[in-house]
Amino acid sequence: MTSELSKTFDPAAIEAKWYAHWEANGLFRPERPDAEPFTIVNPPPNVTGSLHIGHALDNTLQDIVVRYERMRGKDALWVVGTDHAGIATQMVVERQMEASGDRRANYSREDFVDKVWAWKEESGGTITRQLRRLGCSMDWSREQFTMDENFTTAVLKVFVDLYNDGLIYRDKRLVNWDPKLKTAISDLEVETRDVKGSFWTLSYPLADGSGEVRVSTTRPETMLADMAVAVHPDDERYRALVARGAKIRLPITGREIPIVADEHADPALGSGAVKITPGHDFNDFEVGKRAGIAAGDMLNMLDADAAVCQTADGLVPAGLIGMDRFAARARVVDMLKASGHLVPHVVEKDGERTEHDAEPRTIPTPFGDRGGVPIEPWLTDQWYVDAAELAKKPIEAVRSGEIAIVPKTWEKTFFNWMENIQPWCVSRQLWWGHRIPAWYDADGTAYVAETEAKALALAGPNASLTRDDDVLDTWFSSALWPFATLGWPERTDLVEKHYPNDLLISGFDILFFWDARMMMAGYYNMGERPWNTLYLHGLVRAADGQKMSKSKGNVVDPLGLIDRYGADALRFFMAAMESQGRDIKMDERRVEGYRNFATKLWNATRFCQANGIGASDTIAAPPARLAANQWIIGEVQQTVAKLDEAMADLRFDAAANTVYHFAWDRFCDWYLELIKPVFAEGASEDAAAETRAVAGWVLDQILVMLHPFMPFVTEELWHAQAEHMGVARPYELILAKWPDPQAEVSKQATDAIDWTIALTTATRAARSELGIPPGEKLPAFIASPSATGAAVLERSAAAIERLARLTPVTMGEAPAGAAMQVVAGDDVFVIPLEGVIDVAAERARLAKARDAAAKERDSLGKRLENPSFVERAKPEAVEKARADHAHHSAEFARLDAALARLG
Repeated sequence: MTSELSKTFDPAAIEAKWYAHWEANGLFRPERPDAEPFTIVNPPPNVTGSLHIGHALDNTLQDIVVRYERMRGKDALWVVGTDHAGIATQMVVERQMEASGDRRANYSREDFVDKVWAWKEESGGTITRQLRRLGCSMDWSREQFTMDENFTTAVLKVFVDLYNDGLIYRDKRLVNWDPKLKTAISDLEVETRDVKGSFWTLSYPLADGSGEVRVSTTRPETMLADMAVAVHPDDERYRALVARGAKIRLPITGREIPIVADEHADPALGSGAVKITPGHDFNDFEVGKRAGIAAGDMLNMLDADAAVCQTADGLVPAGLIGMDRFAARARVVDMLKASGHLVPHVVEKDGERTEHDAEPRTIPTPFGDRGGVPIEPWLTDQWYVDAAELAKKPIEAVRSGEIAIVPKTWEKTFFNWMENIQPWCVSRQLWWGHRIPAWYDADGTAYVAETEAKALALAGPNASLTRDDDVLDTWFSSALWPFATLGWPERTDLVEKHYPNDLLISGFDILFFWDARMMMAGYYNMGERPWNTLYLHGLVRAADGQKMSKSKGNVVDPLGLIDRYGADALRFFMAAMESQGRDIKMDERRVEGYRNFATKLWNATRFCQANGIGASDTIAAPPARLAANQWIIGEVQQTVAKLDEAMADLRFDAAANTVYHFAWDRFCDWYLELIKPVFAEGASEDAAAETRAVAGWVLDQILVMLHPFMPFVTEELWHAQAEHMGVARPYELILAKWPDPQAEVSKQATDAIDWTIALTTATRAARSELGIPPGEKLPAFIASPSATGAAVLERSAAAIERLARLTPVTMGEAPAGAAMQVVAGDDVFVIPLEGVIDVAAERARLAKARDAAAKERDSLGKRLENPSFVERAKPEAVEKARADHAHHSAEFARLDAALARLG
C-alpha cells in the first residue's frame, strides 16, 4: 500500500500539524540524561510584545543552532520565556484602564498589580504563540517569566548580596527623568531627536554692579536654579573676576552665585562663560561637584511632572510655580526681556540690521523611547549598582578569549563602553516589577533584606518600617536569565549540567542593555562566564537600506510573510542573508524564491516516488558501483563537511547556501537528470536497485541537513517517503541523526561526472549567449582529449548527447570556419557554427551590446571614483551605483567572452 505525495506544496497545511505534533510529544527536549549538554537561552521578549522582523531573525538563528545540535545527539536545551517589561506592561494596562474611563490612581498598589497579572494571563501570550508559528523548538515545558516566584527569589537574593558587598548603594544623582511616565529611565532608553529650537543670550550682572557676564543657553528657564557661572581657568577675560571671588546676581531670583574656573567652559564658544545648573544638566552636575557643591545642596526647580516648583532657597517668584517647563521658558524669556537682561540676536542682511530675541537652532534633544516626551535631567535619590567594579571580570574574560564575541569587530565597542561604564541606576518609579527589598525606619535608615521579617531583625524589635516604593529596572532581573531560569539559587541538576550556557545569539542593539549585564551577573553570582560565545547579528532593514519604523511606513510583518510564503521560506531567507557583521535588507522576492526552493524539493521527492525511490534505512551510504551514484555520495560527504565547518564558525549564510546549492544544483538539477536512463525500459535491474537505494539515502541526507533551516517541509517529506513505501519512520526527523556517510568513492568516477557537468554547463551557456536553441543537436570536435574526457566520451556518448546535446563528437581537428569553443576541465571542444547562426549578424549584435555595457560600466566607475559623490550621496544611492557597476562589468565580461568564442 503506497501513499502518493500531493501535487501541490501548501506550507499552511503542514506547519500547524507538525508543530503541534512536536510539542505534544515532547520532541523539543527528548530525554538524554547522559548526552553532552548544549544550552541556549532566548532573549526574553516583552510579555506585551508581538513578533517583529527582528524577533524572526533572532529566533530563526537560535532554532537553526538548537535543531542542529539536537540532531548531533546532544541534550539540547533552549530556554524560553518572557520578560515582565515593567514600563511597557504598566503602560499597556494603564491605557486599557483609561480607555474605559478608569485610572491607576483609583486602586491600591496591590489591586493594580493584580490587574496586571490578570492582563498577563489573558493577553500576555501573543508572542509565544507567534514564536510557535515560526517553528521555534523551545522547551515550552519549562517556560519562564521574570516575575515567577523562583525568579523573584533569585532577584531578591542578588540585590541583597550586592548591597551587603557594597556594590549596591543609594545616592542622589541626576537621572533621565520621563515626565510622562514619571520614572527614571536609563541612558540606553533615551533616543536623541533633532528639534527646532532657539539659542538665547542672557546678561548676568555682577553683584557689585561693576559689569556683566553674558551666557548663552537653549534652556533659559533653568536659570531659576543656576548655582554658578563657569569660565575656563586660562581665559584672561575672567581671570581677575575669579581671583577676587566676584559673584553674579541672577535676574528674576536675585540669587548670588560664584564665578568658578573649570575646563568645561570653552573660551572659543560665545562669551566663553557657561551658566551652571547642577540640578538639571549632566555636565553641570559634574562641574558643580568639582566646585564643591554637594549633591544634596544642588537646587531643584522642577517636580515629577516637569512643572516649576520652589527651590530650597525660596527665590523662585510665586507666579512661576506650577507652570509647565515649556510655558515657564516663554515666561522667563519675557521677564528677562522686560528687565533688560535678554541680549538680542542681531542679524545683518543686505545692509539691513534686525534684532531677534534668539538665534534659531536645530537642537539634538533627548526623548524617552517609550514616553515619547523630552526627558528631564532630574536630581533624585535612586539605587545604583557599582557597574565599574562588576565590569572588571567580563572585560578580562573577553580580552583573554574566555568569552568569544562573534563577529570579533564588536570587541572594540564592548571594551569602550565597559571601560567607561557609569553607575547603573536600577530603581524605577513604577508599581509593576520586582519591588526593591529595602525598608526605612522613621529616621530614613535603610534595611535591606529578602523579607520584611529579616529587615525587622536588622532594625530591632521596636522599629516601625516602611518599604521602598520603587521597583527594579527590568534589565536587572533579565541579567540573571542564564542561571535563574535553571532554578538558581538552588543548585539544581539543570544548573550543574547547563551552566555556563554554550551560546547566546543577540542583536547588537542589546549588547549593553542585556548581554554585558549578563556577563556581570554571571561572574558575580556564579563565579564564571554565562556562556562561551556571544553572537551578535545585525538589523533587518527595509529594501532601500533604511531602518524600519512605523513612522516611515516601512515595517514588514513577519507573520504576513509566513501567511504568503510559509515559515520555512522566511527562515531560509533570514539564514541565507545573515552575514556576520552586516545588516539584512528585506527582499520579499527572495523569500518567494526560497518558497520556490521548497517547492523544487517537493517536486523532486515526487519524482523519486514515481520511480520507486523511498526512505532509506541506513546512516552510512549504500554500496555504489555506478559513477553517478558514487559522485552524489561524494557530494554529500563534501556538503556535510562544509556545513559542519560553517556551523562551527556561526556562518549562517555559508551554511544555508551550502545545503541550498547541493539540494538544488547537484541533486535536483544534475543527479536526478543523470539517473533518468537507469529507470528506462530495458535498463539493468541491478543498476536501478542500486540507484533507488542511493537516491533514497541522498534525499534523506538532504532532509536532515536542511531540517534546521526548513523544519516543516522536511519533516513532511521525511514521513512521506516512508509512507509512500507503506511503512512508518521509526522516529521523527527532528530526532534524526546528523549525516555520517562513512563512504569511500572512486575519484575516477567523480571526476567523470564533474567533467560531464562542466561540458554541459559550458555548452548551455554558449548556446544561450549566441541564441542557439537549447534542444538543437550540434556536432563537436576535440583534437586530443584528456584521459578523463576520452573515458567519458567512450562510455557515455549517450549522456553527452542527452545532456549537452552534442552529437556526433569527433576526436580530431575541426573543419575551418566560424566556430565556438567550450571548455570542460582541460579539454577544449570546437563546435562549428556555419549554418547554425548568422555569424556576422551575431558578432555585430554582441559587439553592440558589449560596447553599451562598457559605456555604462565606465560611467558608473567615474562616478564612484569621485569622492564628492561617495561622501555626499545617500548611502543607498552609492550602494546602488556599486551594484550597477558590478552588473555592467559582469555583462561586459560575458559578452566579450561570447565574441571571443566566435573567433
